[in-house]
Amino acid sequence: MFKRSLRGLRVVDFSHVLAGPVCTMMLADMGADVIKIEPPGGELGRQIGPPWIAGESAVYLSVNRNKRGMALDLKCDSGREVARRLIDRADVVVENYRPGVMQAFGLDYDTLAASNRRLVFCSISAYGQTGPLRGRPGVDGIIQAASGLMSTLGVADGEPVKVATPVADMATAYMATIAILAAYHAAQRSGQGEHLDISLYNATLMLQQIGYASYFASDTAPAKAGSAAPYAAPNEAYQTLDGWIMVAAYHPKRWQALCAVLGAGELEHDPRFCTNECRVAHRDALRRELTPLFRQRATDVWVNRLAELDILCAPVADYHDVVRSQAYAESGIDSWVDHPIAGKVRMPGFAPGPAHAATAHGPITAAPTLGQHSRQILNECGYDTAEIDTMFASGVLGKPDPFST
Repeated sequence: MFKRSLRGLRVVDFSHVLAGPVCTMMLADMGADVIKIEPPGGELGRQIGPPWIAGESAVYLSVNRNKRGMALDLKCDSGREVARRLIDRADVVVENYRPGVMQAFGLDYDTLAASNRRLVFCSISAYGQTGPLRGRPGVDGIIQAASGLMSTLGVADGEPVKVATPVADMATAYMATIAILAAYHAAQRSGQGEHLDISLYNATLMLQQIGYASYFASDTAPAKAGSAAPYAAPNEAYQTLDGWIMVAAYHPKRWQALCAVLGAGELEHDPRFCTNECRVAHRDALRRELTPLFRQRATDVWVNRLAELDILCAPVADYHDVVRSQAYAESGIDSWVDHPIAGKVRMPGFAPGPAHAATAHGPITAAPTLGQHSRQILNECGYDTAEIDTMFASGVLGKPDPFST
């Protein structure tokens, strides 16, 4: 059961904004005890918006569920000592400072591994821990540009566009999660942890596996093609009477069926369109032939007709359409959490499902308020009440949180 699969795994999370927090959220979703460390003023993700929910960032709330939170000043000796004590008891550390920052704090892998040999230490950065760009910062849009992804998006002769959802961050988070689980598995057997170097740049290159493989094979950079795929046709969006439909009918039998349902049997054997390779080469001509046919009927009509013939298709849905669809309702991913300030917050939950989703995933908890669990976590580490009160008074732990547990 996913909620219990990583029970007993302890993670200390120094990451902020997105790639790191998404990674540690997935670990927490699977049962890990994730302690999120923020500076006394809170991490940058709390300032990302709009939208806001009762003054809380929807972005922050959406990527920090199921974690416990501590506010801790790493710029002072006592704060770093707390961090070291936490890490000595941990299995995994995740951080996404610029390379060198954790070393300056005395919280780098080599230092920490001396007292915790089994530690898996995951560093997430823009361009990696080595190389000419190691010290250069970068966010999702910058990496989409630097990795070549933006050059493939949009329409011919159009201005540069990027994927609106932070796909570089998300891909990096998934890659980091996979790497951590593999390294932790190895450490359990060998007793030796390791330092993982995960970069947004490399993860976004891997995201373009097919594009770069095609480029290496052809020495031709992919052209901007809107919704179309560079390797198959028809495999793009077509305008209908009342919207748009995405169609993938490049398999020979599906191409034959599509021609029949469109009432355009002559296209099946047209020398420009008789094979997938021919259709890709004459994509513009194919689009000119198919568009007026699709525009004769509404999207739902086409979806039903094409689906009956096993032709791959879907309406081009917006978020309003998606969350009101039966598919979303039955996906098992829709989730709500109760936050002490923002109230009920809705978000996509953990992806695996929907079979036994309620029992597999278990109840989820909201993203922590700033320093919500500082006192609880320090008690577990052996600090007494007087020591904790002194750290609050000195600012090492920031201000006491009114929602602390």
